[in-house]
Amino acid sequence: MSTILAETLRKLREEKEISQAELAKQLFVNRSTVARWENGSRMPDAAMMLFLAKALGVSFDTLLSIASESSEVPNVILVDDSRPILTDGVAVLQAVLPGIAVTGFIRPGEAIEFARSNRVVLAVLDIELGTTSGLDLCQRLLEINSRTNVVYLTSYPDYSLDAWNTGACGFMVKPLTAESVKAQLKKLRYPFSMGNTDE
Repeated sequence: MSTILAETLRKLREEKEISQAELAKQLFVNRSTVARWENGSRMPDAAMMLFLAKALGVSFDTLLSIASESSEVPNVILVDDSRPILTDGVAVLQAVLPGIAVTGFIRPGEAIEFARSNRVVLAVLDIELGTTSGLDLCQRLLEINSRTNVVYLTSYPDYSLDAWNTGACGFMVKPLTAESVKAQLKKLRYPFSMGNTDE
């Protein structure tokens, strides 16, 4: 089963603040069945997906789309106009996400081109990118793929209020650390398979 679907089902259920047992009762299945859906060892059939979508408050098409996502290695990008910060940040992301393809970009235009031809599941963006704003880059990336998780990375916490109005799902203050990355991964709007992490 798609790990992405399993993680999404768990996250949606937790957002609704219902237990596995409560969801199972609504769907007339055993709690162990819900547990297997959420650990990826079993996949609900199409009819059950309809009931799941209704119970979790999402569209049937959304769940089907998640279920059909390929098993390709997810892509994570980091965009920062400082080469030392970019180099260190990519190393941190690779350490936290060993099963993920992490690519760094200094130029926002190159990140956009990459996103057009690769499924980017997480974009970590500096807010000040020379003449370009990370806030604008966020909008461009979400136009390409609305399911990209965007997390801002900046030296200026004052930007946080503006950042929340862009569709981003997180905010980190430089320097990037393993702890801050792990904390943000728990808050992603669209979970993805993270490989063999320590979590």
